[in-house]
Amino acid sequence: MKYALFLGCTIPARARNYELSARSVASRLGIEFIDIQDFVCCGFPMKGIDRRAAWLMGAYNLALVENKGLDVCTLCSSCTSALTEVAHSMASEEDHGDMLASLEQMGFQYTGKVKVRHIARILFEQVDREKIRKTFEKDLSGLRVAVHYGCHYFKPSEVYEGFDDPEAPYTIEELVRLTGAQVVDYPGKKRCCGGPVLPVEEKAALTVAKQKLDDIREVGADLICLVCPFCALMYDGNQKGIEAEFEESYNIPVLYLTQLLGVAMGIDRKPLGLNLNVVKTKKLLERFY
Repeated sequence: MKYALFLGCTIPARARNYELSARSVASRLGIEFIDIQDFVCCGFPMKGIDRRAAWLMGAYNLALVENKGLDVCTLCSSCTSALTEVAHSMASEEDHGDMLASLEQMGFQYTGKVKVRHIARILFEQVDREKIRKTFEKDLSGLRVAVHYGCHYFKPSEVYEGFDDPEAPYTIEELVRLTGAQVVDYPGKKRCCGGPVLPVEEKAALTVAKQKLDDIREVGADLICLVCPFCALMYDGNQKGIEAEFEESYNIPVLYLTQLLGVAMGIDRKPLGLNLNVVKTKKLLERFY
């Protein structure tokens, strides 16, 4: 399998551990990532201000990929949502003459052939479960994992071709269970991380994240597993700030799905970027290293 790897803006700046672990796990599974140097922002941050500009940014990225005969692997759920909406629209019967003309002015033609897939979806749909299991060197039994899906992993649901169920999500949990770890349910599992509100109302955003941390602590989970850098920013990057703001103590490590799978694969800590996690993971994972 070969995909153009779309990192977006947040991951290179604030989530290198996600990129490192994704590349490490993909390599073990025979997934080849192709880096496209001319990628720009997915357009998501522009959507609320200038929908046309946001759409055109996404279409430009897809045209770059189509020109190379590839599909796209995304890591960020917001990037996935933005690019999938554009790809879905372009593959429809809608009239996109104005947008296509703008692309042509930049030297591109786009016919709507590119598929956009989040890395978790690729692992769930495109890689055989037994193939994943065969890469594991360590049994993660005993780890109690709370999975956080976030909002854009499968929303807007109409553009994701029925992937997962927004009302009863299960795909990430099934991948976690392959490692032997126990998935623990908790109230508010489908709740937002609060990240979208952070730039305009920090206290409200931290309050939303705190509510989920409270629920996860209450059920005795050892760690949070997620698939989006914005969500990681709230639960990992801002966890100490939440503790200080609300006079609480959590110390709940936050691992990307690719980091957790990488631990089961026996990949060393540094290639998984575990040293870059804000909430330290060494004590939690010491029996595996």
